[in-house]
Amino acid sequence: MEVHMRGRPPLGAEIVEHLTGSPQAKQRLAVILRALAGEIPVPQACQELGVGESRFHELRNEVLQHALEDMEAKPRGRPPSPQEDARVADLQRQIQALKIDLRAAQIREELATMLPHVLHHPKGPGGGGGKKPR
Repeated sequence: MEVHMRGRPPLGAEIVEHLTGSPQAKQRLAVILRALAGEIPVPQACQELGVGESRFHELRNEVLQHALEDMEAKPRGRPPSPQEDARVADLQRQIQALKIDLRAAQIREELATMLPHVLHHPKGPGGGGGKKPR
């Protein structure tokens, strides 16, 4: 059973010509793509690029790594503005300060419950700081 595909034939490495970049960068990418597609052997690609095989493999891996990173899922929507980032950082600082204040209040409450005589001393005319009468 033969399947007929409609549409344009695939461009292959020629698609690089439609990208934005210098002619040298386009030529280098096209060679790497041709080698990846099996259109040319690696030694020929190395010769066209003027590099050794180890450098060719480094270049190929760099190209693929950048392409892979660009394919990673990204958060939807508009990225936060610098003002929004600053506001978030300010709110985070406020939350941290409030957590500290809350913990201090909890400790004061525990102390008041466990040691009421320390916090509730009688106040006399001198503010409670004088000597006790004998």
